[in-house]
Amino acid sequence: QVQLVEAGGGLVQAGGSLRLSCAASRSTFSFTIMGWYRQAPGKQRDLVATLTSGDITNYADSVKGRFTITRDNAKNTVYLQMTSLKPEDTAVYYCNAVSGWHIYWGQGTQVTVSS
Repeated sequence: QVQLVEAGGGLVQAGGSLRLSCAASRSTFSFTIMGWYRQAPGKQRDLVATLTSGDITNYADSVKGRFTITRDNAKNTVYLQMTSLKPEDTAVYYCNAVSGWHIYWGQGTQVTVSS
């Protein structure tokens, strides 16, 4: 049973930074792709950033240049470094991992950016 546990959310002022972490129950390289998604109230869940097993990254246009996805495989952890945060970044952030036909989700962590 794969587990993804997010941490690092919280309340921050606009312009501030946060780092989210996603601890997986096995090597991050065992997943074809890992990523972060977010869901604001009343909206659909949207892709934020992804990282493939070959270390290729992809970002939503709205976060390019501000967010960075990285991994520390010794800790089985993927991070999302968020800088220059804006009120529109407020959402629940979910970690995601794909392995074959299986898709896994974490429980989510709330990020609130005040203006």
